[in-house]
Amino acid sequence: MEGLEIKKIALYSDDRGWLGELIREDESGFRPAMTYLSMTNPGGARGPHEHREQTDYFCFMGKFRVYLWDNRPSSPTYGESRIIDTDGKPIAVIVPPGIVHAYKNMDDRDGLVLNLPDKLYRGQNKSEPVDEIRYEDDPESGYFID
Repeated sequence: MEGLEIKKIALYSDDRGWLGELIREDESGFRPAMTYLSMTNPGGARGPHEHREQTDYFCFMGKFRVYLWDNRPSSPTYGESRIIDTDGKPIAVIVPPGIVHAYKNMDDRDGLVLNLPDKLYRGQNKSEPVDEIRYEDDPESGYFID
């Protein structure tokens, strides 16, 4: 999909554990405006939804299935869909505005997701409308996760 980026996170391990570089200014022009961490219960899902202006930079830590649909009529990849299975390996996914996205924890353990979006949630001082179009409860949307 045009504008979608997927980055396998290289892990540097030693006897203490591991470290993975999530974002580097010499690898991406993306600049986050905030960071948040979420935990998703086993079998739990979030989305599908899309943003009008916000780009999400997700870092999945756990065994997740990520669902993506290009809903941008001006995009050369309009109408395409894609499913990514993380297989329990850390992965980063940059989702531009207009790509409907959802994810589901496929593990029997809690899964963590770090997001570094390029817009503040609800804008400065949380004074603006939320930049989301939600499809979770719309049976006519065509965006479904299994």
